[in-house]
Amino acid sequence: MRRRKAAQIYKKTGNLRAVQLLLGHTKLESTVRYLGIEVDNALSISEQVEF
Repeated sequence: MRRRKAAQIYKKTGNLRAVQLLLGHTKLESTVRYLGIEVDNALSISEQVEF
């Protein structure tokens, strides 16, 4: 259920950083692996998100 909810949030918002925070991951790479998304796509999206 946790993975499904995180994947839905990511698909709806495209905000990888928000999903990372919600999951409590310290590394963005962990969130990318957890969601099973393409690294290039994830990096592209994460560059659009301000910290």
